[in-house]
Amino acid sequence: MSEVMANGTNSKRDPVLSRLLTSLKTSGESIPSTEEDIGFLSDLLQSKELHALVNVHNKIISNGASGKFFPMLSTSMHVMVDVLEELASIPQASDDCKELFYLLQKPNIQGVLCAHDAVAQKDYYPHLPEIPPDADEEEETVKIVQLVKSNEPLGATIKTDESTGKIIIARVMHGGAADRSGLIHVGDEVVEVNNINVEGKTPNDVLSILQNSEGTITFKLVPADGRLNQRESKVRVRAHFNYNAETDPYIPCKEAGLDFEKGDILHIVSQDDAYWWQARKEGDRNMRAGLIPSRALQERRIVHERSQANSDEPEPLCSVSPILGLSCNQSPKSPHCASAPKTKKIMYDTAENDDFDREQIATYEEVAKLYPRPGIYRPIVLIGAPGIGRNELKRRLIDTNPMKYKTPIPFTSRPIRPGEVEGKDYFFVSREKMEEDIEANKFIEFGEYKGNLYGTSTESVKAIINSSHVCILNPHYQALKILRNPDLKPYIIYIKPPSLEELKETRNAVHARSTFDVNNSRGFTDEEFNDIIKSAQRIEFLYDHLFDDRIVNADLAVAFSEILQIVSRVETEPLWVPASWVQ
Repeated sequence: MSEVMANGTNSKRDPVLSRLLTSLKTSGESIPSTEEDIGFLSDLLQSKELHALVNVHNKIISNGASGKFFPMLSTSMHVMVDVLEELASIPQASDDCKELFYLLQKPNIQGVLCAHDAVAQKDYYPHLPEIPPDADEEEETVKIVQLVKSNEPLGATIKTDESTGKIIIARVMHGGAADRSGLIHVGDEVVEVNNINVEGKTPNDVLSILQNSEGTITFKLVPADGRLNQRESKVRVRAHFNYNAETDPYIPCKEAGLDFEKGDILHIVSQDDAYWWQARKEGDRNMRAGLIPSRALQERRIVHERSQANSDEPEPLCSVSPILGLSCNQSPKSPHCASAPKTKKIMYDTAENDDFDREQIATYEEVAKLYPRPGIYRPIVLIGAPGIGRNELKRRLIDTNPMKYKTPIPFTSRPIRPGEVEGKDYFFVSREKMEEDIEANKFIEFGEYKGNLYGTSTESVKAIINSSHVCILNPHYQALKILRNPDLKPYIIYIKPPSLEELKETRNAVHARSTFDVNNSRGFTDEEFNDIIKSAQRIEFLYDHLFDDRIVNADLAVAFSEILQIVSRVETEPLWVPASWVQ
């Protein structure tokens, strides 16, 4: 259902206003008003300004209904404030930055952005005035809301109040018809629907009334005592799991759910409910929000599923009330839902890194846009199973422009050999010094080979970044825990193997040499191919939520072409990163 909307018109004089004017002139004598009042209304209805405003309003309604025009975002004022804060923090701003800073503070520019947001959020429908503070408290205030039934859902859910037994509005979805009307709010009591008293009825009974209604639907509501703040939040998150509301047995209303896939960016517009957030997909032309499980609920689900996998007696996570159509019940909280969801706490043991990582529950990650910075490049990190071809991809990338792409020089505790150059082949340091720096977490990764320590330091990566070069890394996957931080801001590309059959076929076709045997030049064995697949599956299970991109290395030339495109995008386009990286 959606609100009654007028059709746009191209005439200079709005026909509705013209009819009002004619009616005023023909029935003016019967209206209990002074000549001054009649004259004022007559002048107002004939004014060019009012007709122009009505025509603009009708045009907005017409364009919005046609689907040809839709806003890219509805919070341009928030973006402007963010830009002003960013510009104000620049110590030595350029002339262009200064001009933009002063331009965005001009009232006319801010007025245009404010009008844009009002249109984008459809904040031009009528709003009921607040209840006067001196109103008679014993006199029940009611409001009559008329909506026209259409294919669009109402955008609100109803439930039975546990204390009074009355039907009340349980939730209003941001951007939906009820929200856009400005007339329906959480906590409002539903008294009548199409002149049918709903006292003593269930939410399912109300749904039946709605389903059997045609045309205009009239709600008689008692306003809630307090008005909840419906302002949209600015939080964006990246989803780390797939979600389908239709298959979710716990969602209060399947029709109100928002489906999404792993990797989608979601705009969380409301987190008022501890279990069900309201969200919309970033960039989606549909401004109506949908329900998604909150982080706490999804974490609880994952913990519950893992515990049930080891249990012989499955136990329900939540009880669910009947699902309604256009208006739905909220599911009552069962004993399992009464308290805040808990996650399993474990101690971190460096000897069991993979076990620690396995316990990380990836649901949502708050993100923000990171814009390219001239002369400051994000490190490119290639992650993958041993033998998948990361070294060759790294070599080819550096060879395209050795003056631009650099890789950090490793440290070692072994003695320098004849022909080696300090600072070119390795940085040679004592074992004591390396152990001290390792203890101080100064190394991204390290290991021991034939009694000598080897490692890559964090400072060597920072030195490459600060020298306006692109740092290329292909570390062990466990290094991601240290690499992925606000100081380095790496872009992580996962190099994935194709299927086992295709892996064998493509490597054998080009006579690829095994990287598992450094002493002999030979092809890969079947056991090594299986190890690559198993290692890749393990890496994906543990670290998939940390990857920015994924490339299947079936054909080396194709994979390298994809890497070149990704690297170009990282250098030139704003990309989503953890929110803490841009704060």
